[in-house]
Amino acid sequence: MEKSILSVQGLRKHYGDSTVVDDVSFEIAPGECLGVIGPNGAGKTTTLRMCLGLTVPDAGTVTAFGLQMPRDALAIKAQLGVVSQFDTLDPDFSCAENLLVYGRYFGMKDAQIRERIPALLEFASLSHKANVKPGELSGGMRRRLSLARALVNDPRLLLLDEPTTGLDPQARHLMWERLQLLLQQGKAILLTTHFMDEAERLCSRLLVLDHGRKIAEGAPRDLIAQHLEPDVVEVYGTGALALVDTPLKALAARVEVSGETVFFYTQDAQLLLQALCAYPQLRTLHRPANLEDLFLKLTGRQIREDA
Repeated sequence: MEKSILSVQGLRKHYGDSTVVDDVSFEIAPGECLGVIGPNGAGKTTTLRMCLGLTVPDAGTVTAFGLQMPRDALAIKAQLGVVSQFDTLDPDFSCAENLLVYGRYFGMKDAQIRERIPALLEFASLSHKANVKPGELSGGMRRRLSLARALVNDPRLLLLDEPTTGLDPQARHLMWERLQLLLQQGKAILLTTHFMDEAERLCSRLLVLDHGRKIAEGAPRDLIAQHLEPDVVEVYGTGALALVDTPLKALAARVEVSGETVFFYTQDAQLLLQALCAYPQLRTLHRPANLEDLFLKLTGRQIREDA
């Protein structure tokens, strides 16, 4: 791997008797997107906050650009771009003014910021909205404006906390396209997300957290191959759950039930699909294993409340 732009080693954080982050380590190189995934309460946002210097770790180190957090927090933040989970745009300023005011926080001269604004608005596909206030924008436009604002200081590393939450499919795809462009420019991205298709599309590596601990790390396709059978057959409809107690179970390496759907995980689905022809009242979906299967296998199917 190319020399890391961000290095996190042995990070720990406790709140009372609860361990929120427990011995987490990872590195990110320029041009790389590292995705952090896990259930609610897994420690994703706390890890991000420690990387930003907003939360002080109880143990471990965060090093970025050869500098130490929190000792060199200001120098590190000058080279960071951040898109938080929730909208923090100023509703009283236009799109262009949001960029101008934000740039001033980095000590940039107005002339320098104004020179960057047209290209940033064009990058966000918001050139025609320069004088419009955020309240008049769609959700997708506001997220793109937040991304453009995070780029005003030309950061080397972007920290994105669930950047596409709440967006419709078209807006998400446009956001993904913009993030891919940034990676091609050599910028590094640390991304938390609950969208497994987003993680598979954008991330060169994934970090899976659960109960504050790292339980898996690697390229998305490698993790899928390492932990899962290649074929998945989903069966649902009246009587689907009864299949668990039939000889069909022996045709799969693993069977799981979620709600009214039975998931058969298998090395070769053909025999199973043929046997399912005897149940015409049931609906089946045959597909390759994906990141959502990986997520559910590693962290379980039980819904967790926000921590």
